[in-house]
Amino acid sequence: MEMKLKDFESALKSLEDIVAQLEAGDLTLDRALELFEQGVKISRFCNAKLEEAERKVETLIRNADGSLAEAPFTGDVEDEGTFESGQ
Repeated sequence: MEMKLKDFESALKSLEDIVAQLEAGDLTLDRALELFEQGVKISRFCNAKLEEAERKVETLIRNADGSLAEAPFTGDVEDEGTFESGQ
């Protein structure tokens, strides 16, 4: 059964449903393998979407003069003190 993956959220829900079915353990071997294969495909789709989102993430940092500037997200946590909490 070929499925169309539209967005991350619906793909994740499908993956959760597959995991629940596999964990229930009342499937034939063929059906379990089919679901596992679908799960792998969905997992790869979700991973690609997350990587795409990570590339798009930008953080706002405060310059020395108090103004905000955009900077690409690096994932570093060493400058945590420079982020505003949004309060």
